[in-house]
Amino acid sequence: MEKIKVLMIDDNVSLVDMVKEYFKGNESIEISYVAHNGLDGINLIENQSGNYDIVLLDLIMPQKDGLYVLDQVKEKNINCNIIVETSYNAQDVIRQVSEYGVSYFILKPFDLCDLENRIMEVCNSKNKEGRNINLKQNNLNISITKILHELGIPSHIKGYQYIREGIGIIYERPETIGGITKELYPELANKFDTTVSRVERAIRHAIEVSWNRGDWNLMEEIFGHSVDIDKAKPTNSEFIVTIADKLRLDNKVMC
Repeated sequence: MEKIKVLMIDDNVSLVDMVKEYFKGNESIEISYVAHNGLDGINLIENQSGNYDIVLLDLIMPQKDGLYVLDQVKEKNINCNIIVETSYNAQDVIRQVSEYGVSYFILKPFDLCDLENRIMEVCNSKNKEGRNINLKQNNLNISITKILHELGIPSHIKGYQYIREGIGIIYERPETIGGITKELYPELANKFDTTVSRVERAIRHAIEVSWNRGDWNLMEEIFGHSVDIDKAKPTNSEFIVTIADKLRLDNKVMC
């Protein structure tokens, strides 16, 4: 199987090196080209046409930024898959970026495993019309990621992945609330090829980590009405359901 070739445009040299190291020896993906500013980036996009499968594009860069690159790609009618990655989380920017027909919008700091999955999904998609961002789903993913980071859950532990996926499921399917143990845990275990007991333990561990390093004011804001946080941590179910409810309420307010 021929590897997916990535053209990465990002001024963060440390991040680029970390991504390159992560994919070093990967059976499916390789970082083939790198640029650290928008000018060099658009030149690579044009001059290496046909030699890469996807562009990983930062928005904030020196000389010319990511929006300049997107403008040039659109103006020159260049057809390529693009994943935009940035630490700038603003709804109007996400909406503006989505109008360029990019494939995905990923918020920094991101988990490298997630990046790998997004690259595979985009490049293996048979439906080219599906390249446009699903704005609602992408906004939800960004909101969940942001709140988990603020709560102090590191993205490299397994419980982080299970909690993030679980919040998304509860958000989209509130009827699952009554079946956390019998429905949600088995679904997560199946998705991540593990056992129900490991899912439960990993989520509990992630919550314990959060309680030791997270933003206490945010915890009080989110969980204070449902849990006496001075006496006890929320249960797995309380943690996941309460965050899903908060996000649902926040989105209603925004609408």
